[in-house]
Amino acid sequence: MNPLKKLQDFGQSVYLDEIRRSMVHNGYLTTLIERDGLRGVTSNPAIFQKAIAETDDYKTAIHELARQGKSVPEIYEQLVVEDIQNAADLLRDTYEKSDGRYGYVSLEVSPHLAHDTEGTVAEAHHLWQRLNRPNVFIKVPGTQAGLPAITRLIRDGINVNVTLLFGLERYREVAEAYLAGLEQRDADGHPIARIASVASFFLSRIDVAIDPLLEAASRGDVAGKAAIASAKLAYQIYHEVFGSESAAALAAKGARNQRLLWASTSTKNPEYSDVMYVEPLIGPDTVNTMPAATLDAYRDHGDPADRIEEDVDEAKALLARLPAFGIDLDEITQTLEDEGVAKFIAPFDSLMKTLEEAVAKAPA
Repeated sequence: MNPLKKLQDFGQSVYLDEIRRSMVHNGYLTTLIERDGLRGVTSNPAIFQKAIAETDDYKTAIHELARQGKSVPEIYEQLVVEDIQNAADLLRDTYEKSDGRYGYVSLEVSPHLAHDTEGTVAEAHHLWQRLNRPNVFIKVPGTQAGLPAITRLIRDGINVNVTLLFGLERYREVAEAYLAGLEQRDADGHPIARIASVASFFLSRIDVAIDPLLEAASRGDVAGKAAIASAKLAYQIYHEVFGSESAAALAAKGARNQRLLWASTSTKNPEYSDVMYVEPLIGPDTVNTMPAATLDAYRDHGDPADRIEEDVDEAKALLARLPAFGIDLDEITQTLEDEGVAKFIAPFDSLMKTLEEAVAKAPA
């Protein structure tokens, strides 16, 4: 069987961490759904910058919107909303047949709002209404300011994909913020049975940050292991939070767990396996979002098995030893969060500039 599709046997869903207009129109996304069992799509500002600025997929649409007198922000929003809507429509059958468990497409609020709770809530509501699809996630960065936004959006019945998670304690706070939102929504007398959320835990960037420090400490023997160790412990936190009495009370009313989603799963170090962020993290109630190259690699030589609960003690031991190597994991994950926001702002701003230039060149 197709290794990608077989991941479903172990409770894991596969998402595509990539989108551009041609994928919808040329049948590529449909093929992934039918052949590989694709259950979702994720996007971010960097993905849209690459899609819109580096392809010709959007040229005609940009010129038409410019002729209509649309501003650059309006053009950007129109383009990305159409892409997300079209992808969500292709996955609507997956969503309906699974009673709303699968088939989601994510759109992120402006990265400039990462530290603005009120701005995040307002834009999330706006995008949710614009998209007008039940099978979409609004992506909200898991920053300190993002925590109350998560609770409020879930209370308001908006599906949320919490992004840019690197640290274990922040992940716990995110899961608890989700439960708080469900509790508030239930207290308000609104249904909680169809609210969906995922928590996107980023992987490869952790190893990129820690590996050089391990090499400097002459501990190259444990390089390339910190991200997987962190993910395995995050899954243990998932069990703790969603195994609590409060979570059970919500589940009795139809609430669903906020699933862990493994993000940043393309291997950055060519010396490592190209599926290293897939194989060890397969297990129930998880999602792995992969760029097309990683999807292709796993389809070609993946070896699916339920491994998420393996080597948990070793993962704890590894992270516990990092301070002895001069590595402060909390400090590193906070830096990664800060850098992650900056890495989304830069392509977002670059895309706005590209659109400005395209509008200026548009025929009258």
